[in-house]
Amino acid sequence: MFYQLYELNHAGMQPFRAFADAVKLFYSNPMNPLSHTPVGRSLAAGAELFERTTRRYAKPAFGIEKTVVDWKEVAVSEKVVWSRPFCRLLHFVRDLPAGRAADPKLLIVAPISGHYATLLRGTVEAMLPHADVYITDWTDARMVPLSDGRFDLDDYIDYLIAMLHRLGPNTHVMGVCQPSVPVLAAAALMEARGDKFAPATMTLMGGPIDTRRNPTAVNTLAQEKGIDWFRENVIMQVPWPNPGFMRDVYPGFLQLSGFMGMNLDRHITAHREFFMHLVKNDGDSAEKHRDFYDEYLAVMDLTAEFYLQTVDTVFVRHALPKGEMTHRGVPVDPAAIRNVALFTIEGEKDDISGLGQTQAAHDLCVNIPKDMRAHYVQPAVGHYGVFNGSRFRSEIVPRITDFIRSYDREAQGGARPRLVPVVS
Repeated sequence: MFYQLYELNHAGMQPFRAFADAVKLFYSNPMNPLSHTPVGRSLAAGAELFERTTRRYAKPAFGIEKTVVDWKEVAVSEKVVWSRPFCRLLHFVRDLPAGRAADPKLLIVAPISGHYATLLRGTVEAMLPHADVYITDWTDARMVPLSDGRFDLDDYIDYLIAMLHRLGPNTHVMGVCQPSVPVLAAAALMEARGDKFAPATMTLMGGPIDTRRNPTAVNTLAQEKGIDWFRENVIMQVPWPNPGFMRDVYPGFLQLSGFMGMNLDRHITAHREFFMHLVKNDGDSAEKHRDFYDEYLAVMDLTAEFYLQTVDTVFVRHALPKGEMTHRGVPVDPAAIRNVALFTIEGEKDDISGLGQTQAAHDLCVNIPKDMRAHYVQPAVGHYGVFNGSRFRSEIVPRITDFIRSYDREAQGGARPRLVPVVS
């Protein structure tokens, strides 16, 4: 019922948003003398602020049209190369010269945590000069009809394995945040059965491998409430007329409320500054605000079965580090991983996945040779800075690209990769 009320409230606000749009257009039109006065700019700014804080943000586009490879600008286009009801695999095709040596294939696994895969636009842009990039483009659960079936953590792992089979051998995987657990599980299952399509490397970034280490507010909440509380309080049915009508989901707007609540003062300050930028006619600063919040406020629903299974497995029972995780009844044993190089990355100030939670993967993957491992802690960044921003581009990306190329089997001609020092 709460989801239905949310939808009704959103629909009821539509006339007021339309009026705010009209006010903004009227008082920002350069033909209107008032648009050049503080009063006019204040009215236009207030109207835009109201409209932006009450709208539903649509799924953003990646919009990556070019990159730089070998010091030359090349065009980039998107191509869907694999799809199932809950995910598409996007390939960012670079217009490279014929005959040029191939770059490593990189599968970036985006999180299903409320935001769309476009949250990793900066990650994709930073890796495009160095790799042939693919990304998981997860589907908003409210857009998937009930007739398309369920999607849980086991299905997530199946999807990853199917994608790796589609991409072929010598694929490198990057799991950003929440996907670190299913990526590690998929690699363990594939190695255990001798799958030749197991990834060459896996880079795990800010992931909750073992949330018992330096637990954050997110981890503590899951422990205190227990899985039954989440099932009873945050699971709702998709309302009509969405395609996923009657599907049980964890709504994206609830997840967004949690994110906003964790740093509410910062968001209030940002919107106050946005208003002042508009009044002062500071277009560049206002546009940066729009770009960030157009992405941040665009959210998607998660299927109830995926959300609950993930919370229970990762945050409540700690099944992976305890050796109790299974996939369709088959034990997930990270010790089975022997041929996949492992690189873990953490942010010093990460308040979502605490320090040590990702590094825990090294303690589980005991049979990966020491010269095929690396760990890096990026100073002075939080969770978002692990996969985006200036420090990510200048300090983390070079380490990832060096690691991937060091263990790229094609580049090594099938020989054992050269040693990459462990960093910390």
